[in-house]
Amino acid sequence: MFVLAIDTALAACSAAVLDTGFGTILASESLPMTRGHAEALMPLIARVMEASGIAFADLDRVAVTSGPGSFTGLRVGIAAARGIALAAERPAVGISTLSAYAAPHIAEDDTIPVIAAIDARHEHVYLQVFAPAGRTFTAPRLAPLSEAVRTAAEMRSCIVGSAAHAVAAGLTESDIKPAKIDARAAPDIAWVARMGAVVPEDQSPAKPLYLRAPDAQPQNAAQLPRR
Repeated sequence: MFVLAIDTALAACSAAVLDTGFGTILASESLPMTRGHAEALMPLIARVMEASGIAFADLDRVAVTSGPGSFTGLRVGIAAARGIALAAERPAVGISTLSAYAAPHIAEDDTIPVIAAIDARHEHVYLQVFAPAGRTFTAPRLAPLSEAVRTAAEMRSCIVGSAAHAVAAGLTESDIKPAKIDARAAPDIAWVARMGAVVPEDQSPAKPLYLRAPDAQPQNAAQLPRR
């Protein structure tokens, strides 16, 4: 199986091609960025596909990070994934950014819980907690940063995600210390590809997982009256 993975959910624009037959990433590229994904993504995908030696028609799946994350970034990546999948007549699947953050640490040691936390601004995080063996302990949700800190204080865990340092900074001397902290700005695109190869198509739609309303809202009170 050949899987094209795409990530524009957070602070990177990334793509990779996975060959599951050999278990290898044929090509990948990741550019750190917080904006400009729309302009960078398609040229980046073209470079990755050329480097992989795989034609779009040879793809078996397209995987894309579905959120939570940047509203604009999510729309860019998901639109590209859906378009490529439609043209290639292949399925597109969505991968949660929280589970993509957690996956490599669960694979490394599945006996340690993983707390995945993404900065949602205003002292809030997008939070999900994974029990040993990768089982879902809490579903993805928007939560106060203080709640993530309390969760981390109660268990020896691996804290991952863009808010990992903020969560760890809230711990006191008497709290349980984390086993590991991984505060990278975006998930590893190779793991997005690997997860995209195994998730059930009917349970992993390529549609946005926002978890919160956008900050920009229509100003209804300021609307001019219609004539």
